[in-house]
Amino acid sequence: MKKVFSSTLLIILFSLALNAQYKTAIICGKLITAEDNKVYTNMVIIVDAERIVQIGTKDIIKSDYKIIDLTEYTVLPGLIDAHVHPLIYGDDYQVNHVKGSSAFNALRGLKVVQNWLDEGWTSIRVAGDADTQYAHFEIRDAINTGLFDGPRIYGAGHYLSVTGGGGDINFIAPEQSVIADGLVVDGKDEIQKAIRNEIKFGSDWIKLLITGAFMSEGDNPQNVQFSDEEIIAAIEEAKRRGVPVMAHAHATEGINKAIKFGARSIEHGTFLNDKSIDLFLEHDAFLIPTLSVGEYGLETWKNSKAQAKMYELTKKHRQASSKMYEKAIKRGVKVGVGSDNVGFPPNFAGKEFEFLTQIGMTPLQAILAGTKVNAELLMMDKEIGSIKVGKLADIIATKKNPIDDITELTRVEFVMKGGKIIKTIK
Repeated sequence: MKKVFSSTLLIILFSLALNAQYKTAIICGKLITAEDNKVYTNMVIIVDAERIVQIGTKDIIKSDYKIIDLTEYTVLPGLIDAHVHPLIYGDDYQVNHVKGSSAFNALRGLKVVQNWLDEGWTSIRVAGDADTQYAHFEIRDAINTGLFDGPRIYGAGHYLSVTGGGGDINFIAPEQSVIADGLVVDGKDEIQKAIRNEIKFGSDWIKLLITGAFMSEGDNPQNVQFSDEEIIAAIEEAKRRGVPVMAHAHATEGINKAIKFGARSIEHGTFLNDKSIDLFLEHDAFLIPTLSVGEYGLETWKNSKAQAKMYELTKKHRQASSKMYEKAIKRGVKVGVGSDNVGFPPNFAGKEFEFLTQIGMTPLQAILAGTKVNAELLMMDKEIGSIKVGKLADIIATKKNPIDDITELTRVEFVMKGGKIIKTIK
Protein backbone atom coordinates (compact mmCIF):
# COMPACT_ATOMS: atom_id res chain seq x y z
CA MET A 1 0.00 0.00 0.00
CA LYS A 2 2.93 2.33 0.83
CA LYS A 3 4.41 1.77 -2.62
CA VAL A 4 1.05 2.45 -4.30
CA PHE A 5 0.57 5.61 -2.22
CA SER A 6 4.10 6.83 -2.94
CA SER A 7 3.72 6.18 -6.67
CA THR A 8 0.37 7.99 -6.74
CA LEU A 9 1.84 10.95 -4.84
CA LEU A 10 4.78 11.16 -7.24
CA ILE A 11 2.43 11.12 -10.23
CA ILE A 12 0.34 13.91 -8.70
CA LEU A 13 3.39 16.03 -7.88
CA PHE A 14 4.84 15.47 -11.35
CA SER A 15 1.51 16.46 -12.92
CA LEU A 16 1.33 19.60 -10.78
CA ALA A 17 4.88 20.51 -11.77
CA LEU A 18 4.10 20.10 -15.44
CA ASN A 19 1.02 22.30 -15.15
CA ALA A 20 2.50 24.92 -12.83
CA GLN A 21 2.07 28.54 -13.89
CA TYR A 22 5.47 30.20 -13.80
CA LYS A 23 5.64 33.96 -13.58
CA THR A 24 7.18 35.83 -16.49
CA ALA A 25 9.60 38.73 -16.12
CA ILE A 26 9.72 41.17 -19.03
CA ILE A 27 12.92 43.20 -18.91
CA CYS A 28 12.31 46.56 -20.61
CA GLY A 29 14.92 48.83 -22.12
CA LYS A 30 12.43 51.69 -22.14
CA LEU A 31 8.91 51.55 -20.76
CA ILE A 32 5.92 53.73 -21.59
CA THR A 33 3.17 52.73 -19.17
CA ALA A 34 0.52 55.23 -20.47
CA GLU A 35 -0.22 55.93 -16.80
CA ASP A 36 1.80 59.15 -16.91
CA ASN A 37 3.97 61.22 -19.23
CA LYS A 38 7.23 59.50 -18.36
CA VAL A 39 9.51 57.11 -20.22
CA TYR A 40 11.11 54.73 -17.75
CA THR A 41 14.38 52.86 -18.26
CA ASN A 42 15.60 49.48 -17.03
CA MET A 43 12.27 48.42 -15.58
CA VAL A 44 10.77 44.94 -15.22
CA ILE A 45 7.16 43.82 -15.59
CA ILE A 46 6.12 40.63 -13.81
CA VAL A 47 3.22 38.75 -15.40
CA ASP A 48 1.34 35.97 -13.66
CA ALA A 49 -1.16 34.12 -15.87
CA GLU A 50 -3.06 36.88 -17.69
CA ARG A 51 -2.29 39.86 -15.44
CA ILE A 52 0.48 42.23 -14.47
CA VAL A 53 1.35 41.57 -10.83
CA GLN A 54 4.45 43.68 -10.24
CA ILE A 55 6.49 46.47 -11.84
CA GLY A 56 9.94 47.41 -10.58
CA THR A 57 13.66 47.07 -11.09
CA LYS A 58 15.59 43.90 -11.84
CA ASP A 59 15.87 42.90 -8.21
CA ILE A 60 12.21 41.76 -8.26
CA ILE A 61 13.12 38.90 -10.63
CA LYS A 62 13.29 35.48 -8.96
CA SER A 63 15.24 32.48 -10.12
CA ASP A 64 12.25 30.47 -11.30
CA TYR A 65 10.77 33.24 -13.46
CA LYS A 66 10.64 32.91 -17.22
CA ILE A 67 12.63 35.78 -18.74
CA ILE A 68 11.68 37.84 -21.79
CA ASP A 69 14.61 40.12 -22.56
CA LEU A 70 13.45 43.34 -24.23
CA THR A 71 16.38 45.48 -23.07
CA GLU A 72 16.92 46.67 -26.65
CA TYR A 73 13.26 47.64 -27.10
CA THR A 74 10.62 50.12 -25.97
CA VAL A 75 7.70 48.45 -24.22
CA LEU A 76 4.16 49.86 -24.35
CA PRO A 77 0.56 48.81 -23.60
CA GLY A 78 -1.29 46.86 -26.28
CA LEU A 79 -2.88 49.16 -28.86
CA ILE A 80 -6.64 49.79 -29.13
CA ASP A 81 -8.33 50.68 -32.43
CA ALA A 82 -11.73 52.24 -31.73
CA HIS A 83 -13.10 52.18 -35.28
CA VAL A 84 -12.73 49.11 -37.50
CA HIS A 85 -14.81 47.00 -39.91
CA PRO A 86 -13.18 43.55 -40.16
CA LEU A 87 -15.79 42.14 -42.56
CA ILE A 88 -15.61 44.94 -45.16
CA TYR A 89 -13.15 44.82 -48.04
CA GLY A 90 -12.58 46.50 -51.40
CA ASP A 91 -13.72 49.84 -52.80
CA ASP A 92 -17.16 48.45 -53.77
CA TYR A 93 -17.72 47.12 -50.25
CA GLN A 94 -21.47 47.75 -50.28
CA VAL A 95 -22.17 44.63 -52.34
CA ASN A 96 -19.61 42.22 -50.87
CA HIS A 97 -22.15 40.71 -48.50
CA VAL A 98 -24.31 39.57 -51.44
CA LYS A 99 -21.31 37.80 -53.02
CA GLY A 100 -20.10 35.95 -49.93
CA SER A 101 -22.01 34.23 -47.16
CA SER A 102 -21.93 35.23 -43.52
CA ALA A 103 -19.86 32.08 -42.93
CA PHE A 104 -17.29 33.25 -45.47
CA ASN A 105 -17.23 36.68 -43.85
CA ALA A 106 -16.49 35.05 -40.50
CA LEU A 107 -13.62 33.00 -41.88
CA ARG A 108 -12.13 35.93 -43.76
CA GLY A 109 -12.73 38.28 -40.84
CA LEU A 110 -10.97 35.94 -38.42
CA LYS A 111 -7.84 36.12 -40.54
CA VAL A 112 -8.12 39.91 -40.70
CA VAL A 113 -8.36 40.40 -36.92
CA GLN A 114 -5.54 37.92 -36.32
CA ASN A 115 -3.36 40.04 -38.60
CA TRP A 116 -4.31 43.11 -36.58
CA LEU A 117 -3.37 41.39 -33.33
CA ASP A 118 0.00 40.50 -34.84
CA GLU A 119 0.49 44.22 -35.56
CA GLY A 120 -0.06 45.09 -31.90
CA TRP A 121 -3.81 45.79 -31.76
CA THR A 122 -4.83 43.77 -28.71
CA SER A 123 -8.31 45.33 -28.58
CA ILE A 124 -10.66 46.67 -31.25
CA ARG A 125 -14.09 48.28 -31.43
CA VAL A 126 -16.17 47.31 -34.46
CA ALA A 127 -18.14 50.32 -35.72
CA GLY A 128 -20.88 48.11 -37.15
CA ASP A 129 -20.16 45.79 -40.04
CA ALA A 130 -21.47 44.82 -43.47
CA ASP A 131 -22.92 41.37 -42.88
CA THR A 132 -26.45 40.07 -43.10
CA GLN A 133 -25.95 38.39 -39.72
CA TYR A 134 -23.42 38.89 -36.91
CA ALA A 135 -20.27 37.18 -38.20
CA HIS A 136 -17.87 39.41 -36.28
CA PHE A 137 -19.51 38.42 -32.99
CA GLU A 138 -19.03 34.77 -33.91
CA ILE A 139 -15.34 35.64 -34.34
CA ARG A 140 -15.34 37.40 -30.97
CA ASP A 141 -16.99 34.46 -29.22
CA ALA A 142 -14.59 31.96 -30.80
CA ILE A 143 -11.65 34.05 -29.59
CA ASN A 144 -13.12 34.46 -26.11
CA THR A 145 -13.62 30.71 -25.72
CA GLY A 146 -10.00 30.08 -26.69
CA LEU A 147 -10.59 28.45 -30.08
CA PHE A 148 -8.41 31.04 -31.81
CA ASP A 149 -6.04 33.84 -30.95
CA GLY A 150 -7.32 37.31 -31.76
CA PRO A 151 -7.85 40.75 -30.26
CA ARG A 152 -10.52 41.60 -27.74
CA ILE A 153 -13.56 42.63 -29.75
CA TYR A 154 -16.16 45.15 -28.68
CA GLY A 155 -18.68 46.99 -30.81
CA ALA A 156 -21.90 47.15 -32.79
CA GLY A 157 -23.54 44.49 -34.93
CA HIS A 158 -24.57 46.78 -37.76
CA TYR A 159 -24.56 50.45 -38.60
CA LEU A 160 -28.15 51.70 -38.39
CA SER A 161 -29.29 53.82 -41.34
CA VAL A 162 -32.46 55.34 -42.76
CA THR A 163 -33.92 54.38 -46.12
CA GLY A 164 -31.73 56.02 -48.77
CA GLY A 165 -28.99 56.74 -46.23
CA GLY A 166 -25.34 55.80 -46.00
CA GLY A 167 -26.11 52.24 -44.93
CA ASP A 168 -28.65 51.61 -47.68
CA ILE A 169 -27.92 50.46 -51.24
CA ASN A 170 -29.02 53.36 -53.42
CA PHE A 171 -27.95 52.12 -56.84
CA ILE A 172 -30.29 49.13 -57.29
CA ALA A 173 -33.40 49.32 -59.52
CA PRO A 174 -36.65 49.73 -57.53
CA GLU A 175 -38.06 46.39 -58.70
CA GLN A 176 -35.06 44.56 -57.23
CA SER A 177 -34.88 43.42 -53.61
CA VAL A 178 -31.58 43.14 -51.81
CA ILE A 179 -30.47 43.28 -48.17
CA ALA A 180 -28.53 46.49 -47.55
CA ASP A 181 -25.03 46.49 -46.10
CA GLY A 182 -26.36 48.50 -43.15
CA LEU A 183 -29.45 47.89 -41.04
CA VAL A 184 -32.17 50.16 -42.47
CA VAL A 185 -34.65 51.46 -39.89
CA ASP A 186 -37.23 54.22 -40.16
CA GLY A 187 -39.21 55.73 -37.32
CA LYS A 188 -39.06 55.35 -33.57
CA ASP A 189 -40.65 51.89 -33.41
CA GLU A 190 -38.32 50.31 -35.98
CA ILE A 191 -35.29 51.84 -34.29
CA GLN A 192 -36.26 50.54 -30.84
CA LYS A 193 -36.90 47.05 -32.20
CA ALA A 194 -33.61 47.06 -34.11
CA ILE A 195 -31.61 48.13 -31.07
CA ARG A 196 -33.19 45.42 -28.96
CA ASN A 197 -32.20 42.85 -31.58
CA GLU A 198 -28.68 44.26 -31.85
CA ILE A 199 -28.20 43.85 -28.12
CA LYS A 200 -29.86 40.43 -28.15
CA PHE A 201 -27.33 39.17 -30.69
CA GLY A 202 -24.24 40.52 -29.00
CA SER A 203 -23.83 44.26 -29.53
CA ASP A 204 -22.24 46.12 -26.62
CA TRP A 205 -22.34 49.34 -28.67
CA ILE A 206 -24.98 50.82 -30.97
CA LYS A 207 -23.82 52.50 -34.19
CA LEU A 208 -26.00 55.20 -35.76
CA LEU A 209 -25.36 56.78 -39.15
CA ILE A 210 -26.62 60.18 -38.05
CA THR A 211 -25.52 61.75 -41.34
CA GLY A 212 -24.72 60.59 -44.85
CA ALA A 213 -21.35 59.00 -45.56
CA PHE A 214 -18.30 59.62 -47.72
CA MET A 215 -17.85 56.04 -48.98
CA SER A 216 -21.43 55.02 -49.84
CA GLU A 217 -23.25 55.85 -53.06
CA GLY A 218 -26.33 58.04 -53.43
CA ASP A 219 -26.31 59.99 -50.16
CA ASN A 220 -24.83 63.25 -48.88
CA PRO A 221 -22.56 63.38 -45.81
CA GLN A 222 -23.67 66.96 -45.16
CA ASN A 223 -27.27 65.81 -44.61
CA VAL A 224 -28.68 64.73 -41.26
CA GLN A 225 -30.48 61.44 -41.86
CA PHE A 226 -32.36 60.73 -38.64
CA SER A 227 -34.94 63.05 -37.11
CA ASP A 228 -34.45 64.38 -33.59
CA GLU A 229 -37.16 62.02 -32.35
CA GLU A 230 -35.39 59.03 -33.91
CA ILE A 231 -31.96 59.96 -32.49
CA ILE A 232 -33.37 60.52 -29.01
CA ALA A 233 -35.33 57.26 -29.15
CA ALA A 234 -32.23 55.33 -30.22
CA ILE A 235 -29.97 56.75 -27.53
CA GLU A 236 -32.60 56.34 -24.81
CA GLU A 237 -33.28 52.74 -25.84
CA ALA A 238 -29.58 51.91 -25.74
CA LYS A 239 -29.14 53.74 -22.43
CA ARG A 240 -31.92 51.70 -20.82
CA ARG A 241 -29.87 48.58 -21.57
CA GLY A 242 -26.58 50.13 -20.45
CA VAL A 243 -25.18 50.21 -23.99
CA PRO A 244 -23.38 53.31 -25.33
CA VAL A 245 -23.91 54.86 -28.76
CA MET A 246 -21.29 55.76 -31.36
CA ALA A 247 -22.53 58.27 -33.90
CA HIS A 248 -21.19 58.39 -37.44
CA ALA A 249 -21.52 62.12 -38.12
CA HIS A 250 -19.93 64.32 -40.77
CA ALA A 251 -22.38 67.26 -40.92
CA THR A 252 -22.05 69.94 -38.25
CA GLU A 253 -25.71 69.74 -37.29
CA GLY A 254 -25.52 65.96 -36.97
CA ILE A 255 -22.40 66.12 -34.81
CA ASN A 256 -23.91 68.68 -32.46
CA LYS A 257 -27.26 66.93 -32.13
CA ALA A 258 -25.65 63.55 -31.48
CA ILE A 259 -23.51 64.97 -28.68
CA LYS A 260 -26.40 66.90 -27.09
CA PHE A 261 -28.67 63.86 -27.19
CA GLY A 262 -26.09 61.64 -25.49
CA ALA A 263 -23.80 59.83 -27.98
CA ARG A 264 -20.60 58.73 -26.28
CA SER A 265 -18.43 59.14 -29.37
CA ILE A 266 -18.52 60.93 -32.70
CA GLU A 267 -16.99 59.02 -35.60
CA HIS A 268 -15.29 61.14 -38.28
CA GLY A 269 -16.63 64.55 -37.23
CA THR A 270 -15.56 66.06 -40.55
CA PHE A 271 -17.47 69.35 -40.39
CA LEU A 272 -17.23 70.08 -36.67
CA ASN A 273 -17.15 73.74 -35.65
CA ASP A 274 -16.36 75.74 -32.52
CA LYS A 275 -19.81 74.98 -31.09
CA SER A 276 -19.11 71.27 -31.63
CA ILE A 277 -15.91 71.57 -29.62
CA ASP A 278 -17.81 73.30 -26.81
CA LEU A 279 -20.29 70.42 -26.80
CA PHE A 280 -17.56 67.77 -26.77
CA LEU A 281 -16.11 69.37 -23.65
CA GLU A 282 -19.47 70.01 -21.99
CA HIS A 283 -20.73 66.44 -22.47
CA ASP A 284 -17.36 64.67 -22.10
CA ALA A 285 -17.79 63.02 -25.50
CA PHE A 286 -15.01 61.42 -27.55
CA LEU A 287 -13.92 62.24 -31.09
CA ILE A 288 -12.59 59.52 -33.42
CA PRO A 289 -11.43 61.39 -36.56
CA THR A 290 -10.39 58.32 -38.66
CA LEU A 291 -7.66 60.11 -40.61
CA SER A 292 -5.97 57.11 -42.22
CA VAL A 293 -8.82 56.07 -44.49
CA GLY A 294 -8.99 59.50 -46.12
CA GLU A 295 -5.27 59.54 -46.79
CA TYR A 296 -5.47 56.02 -48.17
CA GLY A 297 -8.34 57.01 -50.46
CA LEU A 298 -6.40 59.94 -51.86
CA GLU A 299 -3.45 57.66 -52.60
CA THR A 300 -5.36 54.65 -53.92
CA TRP A 301 -8.83 55.52 -55.19
CA LYS A 302 -8.18 58.34 -57.63
CA ASN A 303 -9.56 56.21 -60.47
CA SER A 304 -12.11 54.20 -58.50
CA LYS A 305 -15.69 54.55 -59.72
CA ALA A 306 -17.09 53.17 -56.48
CA GLN A 307 -15.14 55.69 -54.39
CA ALA A 308 -15.22 58.72 -56.70
CA LYS A 309 -17.41 60.62 -54.23
CA MET A 310 -15.12 59.80 -51.32
CA TYR A 311 -12.04 60.87 -53.26
CA GLU A 312 -13.46 64.25 -54.30
CA LEU A 313 -14.95 65.09 -50.89
CA THR A 314 -11.77 64.14 -49.05
CA LYS A 315 -9.63 66.21 -51.39
CA LYS A 316 -11.97 69.19 -51.00
CA HIS A 317 -12.45 69.18 -47.22
CA ARG A 318 -9.36 67.51 -45.74
CA GLN A 319 -7.44 70.70 -45.01
CA ALA A 320 -10.32 72.53 -43.29
CA SER A 321 -11.20 69.45 -41.24
CA SER A 322 -7.59 69.03 -40.11
CA LYS A 323 -7.55 72.62 -38.80
CA MET A 324 -10.68 71.99 -36.74
CA TYR A 325 -9.31 68.68 -35.42
CA GLU A 326 -6.16 70.54 -34.36
CA LYS A 327 -8.28 73.14 -32.56
CA ALA A 328 -10.22 70.37 -30.79
CA ILE A 329 -6.97 68.76 -29.61
CA LYS A 330 -5.63 72.08 -28.30
CA ARG A 331 -8.83 72.71 -26.36
CA GLY A 332 -8.69 69.30 -24.71
CA VAL A 333 -11.29 67.21 -26.53
CA LYS A 334 -10.76 63.50 -25.91
CA VAL A 335 -9.49 62.24 -29.27
CA GLY A 336 -8.98 58.52 -29.78
CA VAL A 337 -7.36 56.36 -32.43
CA GLY A 338 -9.74 54.89 -34.99
CA SER A 339 -8.35 53.84 -38.34
CA ASP A 340 -11.55 52.79 -40.16
CA ASN A 341 -9.52 49.72 -41.10
CA VAL A 342 -11.34 47.30 -43.41
CA GLY A 343 -8.56 44.86 -44.06
CA PHE A 344 -6.38 47.41 -45.82
CA PRO A 345 -2.68 46.63 -46.44
CA PRO A 346 -0.51 45.48 -43.50
CA ASN A 347 0.23 48.06 -40.80
CA PHE A 348 -2.38 50.43 -42.23
CA ALA A 349 -3.88 51.25 -38.82
CA GLY A 350 -0.54 52.16 -37.27
CA LYS A 351 -0.32 55.15 -39.59
CA GLU A 352 -3.15 56.79 -37.63
CA PHE A 353 -0.61 57.74 -34.95
CA GLU A 354 1.52 59.63 -37.46
CA PHE A 355 -1.50 61.47 -38.87
CA LEU A 356 -2.54 62.50 -35.35
CA THR A 357 0.86 64.08 -34.81
CA GLN A 358 0.36 66.00 -38.04
CA ILE A 359 -2.76 67.67 -36.63
CA GLY A 360 -1.22 68.79 -33.37
CA MET A 361 -0.66 65.83 -31.05
CA THR A 362 2.72 65.10 -29.56
CA PRO A 363 3.90 61.52 -30.12
CA LEU A 364 3.07 60.70 -26.51
CA GLN A 365 -0.43 62.16 -26.87
CA ALA A 366 -0.95 59.99 -29.94
CA ILE A 367 0.21 56.91 -28.05
CA LEU A 368 -2.20 57.72 -25.23
CA ALA A 369 -5.00 58.19 -27.80
CA GLY A 370 -4.48 54.60 -28.93
CA THR A 371 -4.18 53.17 -25.43
CA LYS A 372 -5.41 54.97 -22.31
CA VAL A 373 -7.96 57.27 -24.00
CA ASN A 374 -9.53 54.46 -26.01
CA ALA A 375 -9.70 52.24 -22.92
CA GLU A 376 -11.64 55.01 -21.21
CA LEU A 377 -13.90 55.32 -24.26
CA LEU A 378 -14.63 51.58 -24.05
CA MET A 379 -15.18 51.89 -20.28
CA MET A 380 -12.55 49.19 -19.93
CA ASP A 381 -9.82 51.37 -18.38
CA LYS A 382 -9.68 49.22 -15.23
CA GLU A 383 -8.62 46.27 -17.38
CA ILE A 384 -6.70 47.54 -20.42
CA GLY A 385 -5.08 50.66 -21.87
CA SER A 386 -1.99 50.99 -19.68
CA ILE A 387 0.71 48.95 -18.00
CA LYS A 388 -0.31 48.83 -14.35
CA VAL A 389 -0.39 46.24 -11.61
CA GLY A 390 -3.70 44.39 -11.72
CA LYS A 391 -4.46 45.06 -15.36
CA LEU A 392 -4.45 42.50 -18.15
CA ALA A 393 -0.99 41.87 -19.57
CA ASP A 394 -1.54 43.39 -23.01
CA ILE A 395 1.99 44.42 -23.90
CA ILE A 396 3.84 45.29 -27.11
CA ALA A 397 7.36 46.35 -27.98
CA THR A 398 9.08 48.28 -30.76
CA LYS A 399 12.76 48.37 -31.62
CA LYS A 400 13.01 52.17 -31.47
CA ASN A 401 11.22 54.53 -29.15
CA PRO A 402 7.99 55.68 -30.88
CA ILE A 403 8.25 59.00 -29.06
CA ASP A 404 11.35 59.63 -31.17
CA ASP A 405 9.80 58.12 -34.31
CA ILE A 406 6.05 57.60 -34.17
CA THR A 407 6.15 55.43 -37.32
CA GLU A 408 7.66 52.70 -35.14
CA LEU A 409 4.09 51.79 -34.24
CA THR A 410 3.76 50.36 -37.74
CA ARG A 411 6.67 48.02 -36.91
CA VAL A 412 5.64 46.29 -33.69
CA GLU A 413 7.98 43.37 -33.02
CA PHE A 414 6.61 41.83 -29.82
CA VAL A 415 2.98 41.24 -28.86
CA MET A 416 1.52 39.75 -25.69
CA LYS A 417 -2.23 39.59 -25.08
CA GLY A 418 -3.48 38.62 -21.64
CA GLY A 419 -0.13 37.13 -20.72
CA LYS A 420 0.08 34.98 -23.85
CA ILE A 421 2.89 35.66 -26.29
CA ILE A 422 1.43 36.23 -29.75
CA LYS A 423 4.51 37.52 -31.54
CA THR A 424 8.05 37.23 -30.26
CA ILE A 425 11.36 38.84 -31.14
CA LYS A 426 13.03 37.12 -34.08
